[in-house]
Amino acid sequence: MAVTTQPRTGGRVLVDQLAIQGVERVFCVPGESYLAALDALYDTPAIALTVCRQEGGAAMMADAHAKLTGRPGVCFVTRGPGAANAASGVHVAFQDSTPMVLLIGQVGRSMRDREAFQEIDFRRMYGELAKWVAQVDDPARLPEYLSRAFHTALQGRPGPVVLALPEDVLSDTTETADARPVRPAVGHPGPAELAELLQRLSRARRPLAILGGGGWTAQAKADFEAFAHANDLPVACAFRCQDYFDNRHECYAGDVGLGVNPALAQRVREADLLLVVGARMGEATSSGYSLIDVPTPRQTLVHVYPGAEELGRVYQPTLAIQAATPAFAAAARRLEPLDPPPYAGVREAARQDYLAWTTPPAAKASNGTVDMAQGIADLRERLPADAVICNGAGNYAAWVHRYYRYRSYRSQLAPTSGSMGYGVPAAVAAKLAAPERPVIAFAGDGCFQMTGQELGTAVQYGAAIVVIVVNNNSYGTIRMHQERAYPHRVTGTDLHNPDFAALARAYGALGETVSEQGAFLPAVERALAAGTPALIEVRTDLEQISPAKTITDLRGGRSRKLRTG
Repeated sequence: MAVTTQPRTGGRVLVDQLAIQGVERVFCVPGESYLAALDALYDTPAIALTVCRQEGGAAMMADAHAKLTGRPGVCFVTRGPGAANAASGVHVAFQDSTPMVLLIGQVGRSMRDREAFQEIDFRRMYGELAKWVAQVDDPARLPEYLSRAFHTALQGRPGPVVLALPEDVLSDTTETADARPVRPAVGHPGPAELAELLQRLSRARRPLAILGGGGWTAQAKADFEAFAHANDLPVACAFRCQDYFDNRHECYAGDVGLGVNPALAQRVREADLLLVVGARMGEATSSGYSLIDVPTPRQTLVHVYPGAEELGRVYQPTLAIQAATPAFAAAARRLEPLDPPPYAGVREAARQDYLAWTTPPAAKASNGTVDMAQGIADLRERLPADAVICNGAGNYAAWVHRYYRYRSYRSQLAPTSGSMGYGVPAAVAAKLAAPERPVIAFAGDGCFQMTGQELGTAVQYGAAIVVIVVNNNSYGTIRMHQERAYPHRVTGTDLHNPDFAALARAYGALGETVSEQGAFLPAVERALAAGTPALIEVRTDLEQISPAKTITDLRGGRSRKLRTG
């Protein structure tokens, strides 16, 4: 490629590198510390700039954009408070193995190490939150640093990278050559490893595959579905990775995460062969590291993972395969299928357990509230396969995960880190990236108020998302734990909430309130047809604190009048 030798500001060099790496959209909250980069974006129409309301929301949008597109999400924030706010989104990207590049404006080089205005040493601050953290002190080296950032974000286990950019590095001029587009290295499974996998599968009687982690693609999903079908293999998905396998598929057995189906948890414990592809089997997916013994599993563990550092980190695998999940799935699809598999009936039993688990029970909502189990079941019949479902953290999400059935790849955007506030920013990013797809964000009343101001971002950019605020006037998850450990001693979990529908209308969005079961689906229909951002406040009964338990159940059957704010 041609060597660029024309003098350019550091901000111009930086933005040119983003364009070379195929970046089409960046998310930001503007700051004076990177004005030169903002100025360069003015002359770069190929990169759309999305201005957010808070840096945490901006970073979460970058994470969601990366999940949906498969390319690193890019976020600009200013130093000090801006960088601190962005940490929540970077943490999501790290635990979710999402490629991201966070660019932070920094104090000028001449003021460094004086605790200048909003100065922070970001290498220390972000040291355990990112794959790599660096500061660029020479504008001529910006192409080198950006190239390394994209390589690091994409290769091995994907994840976030943080670059601090001193203000004068961006405003100074330099003559430097551009880097080339990054082509990340991809690990492939070897023939001997694949042969051993097939041989172990041929001896199994209770096999189970578990899919998760980052770096998947729609083709990898299709390839693994074909492998599972050919070998009559039951397949589960890790926590909040339910869209990695079509939930309608006869091999799908459910998700292994918080609130796991007890029958599926037992199936994991009793498996004689666990094929774990891309998942770390962290705390949420392993039920607190109880489903698989540490460090030596009872099960024969075949662990496929793109990064060597994770293989054997917690569990000693019988067979470790370092490979990118798309490469492994493609190779598995080409294997000669077992004829017949020796574990007849296992897949059918796992499937029936899943169907029973996801069938809503008789309505439990009291008059004047909505039963979420039936509401989600109705929604899954209404929405097309490519609809994107987003959520943050809270007990409300347990109904979504249990009763919705994900069909297409990247139809679920949810943080495995359990971060509140993720749903609304993720929905905005998803709708901007795929405007033709319906996008629904679920949020609890507490979760929504973490980043609900990003509804203003949706209105500004015409992102016609539908936000469903599940309102029980409580931090429901904490209330559940509180009732289990300290029954009747309610403190710190009640919420006095605004009129969420009126708040949405104040932003310029459609706003409705639903408090009867029969009104739920018609309200969703109106919201989807509105062509503008919409919010539906759904009032639910605090007594039904989770899909499995009521507060009375948690109190051992000893009921008192509930405090609800």
